[in-house]
Amino acid sequence: MALPNQQSVDCPSFKLLIVGDGGTGKTTFVKRHLTGEFEKKYEPTIGVEVHPLDFTTNLGKVRFSCWDTAGQEKFGGLRDGYYIHGQCAIIMFDVTSRQTYKNVPTWHHDLCRVCDNIPIVLCGNKVDVKNRQVKAKQVTFHRKKNLQYYEISAKSNYNFEKPFLYLARKLAGDPNLHFVESPALAPPEFQIDLDERKRIEAELENSIRQPLPDNDEDLFD
Repeated sequence: MALPNQQSVDCPSFKLLIVGDGGTGKTTFVKRHLTGEFEKKYEPTIGVEVHPLDFTTNLGKVRFSCWDTAGQEKFGGLRDGYYIHGQCAIIMFDVTSRQTYKNVPTWHHDLCRVCDNIPIVLCGNKVDVKNRQVKAKQVTFHRKKNLQYYEISAKSNYNFEKPFLYLARKLAGDPNLHFVESPALAPPEFQIDLDERKRIEAELENSIRQPLPDNDEDLFD
């Protein structure tokens, strides 16, 4: 089904909203996928760049039309026109900035106000940076709202495909859907070595076992 103002494509296409504070890496993340950079369109009425990202699954090709706010969030909230017809979403924050995580509930509220019951992934970006300000154990919002959470590093391509795979499975209603080709990504700007990956994943695994706090603020004291 073609979305308004979008050329029809020969595969299922889903409007993916990418939201979060400015500077969290949303645009960098989207532009890692080379097809999205190649075919980007600009919707000036809403101030958004639309990047069509294609993935090849065992059920055929799927396209995410990624709506990237391109800095518009600094004007004080996104207009409802951005969210209308959204079919899935990624909320991004920056693990080196506590404020971007504290604003996640606001982004989630705006999404849910316009888009009813769509699959949402929370992404903590920049896990490659050494002076991390938001630790894995401090990220609890997804557990309270039953969202999927992934830690990513856009510049190193770490976990790039995971949010898209999760959303594709939810939208297809098939937990066995998988990608049969790796997406065409720009070369990583730097690498996260194996030991560091294991440490990141161990911290995340351990955080899931911790009881939920009454108040997220308690975790930052």
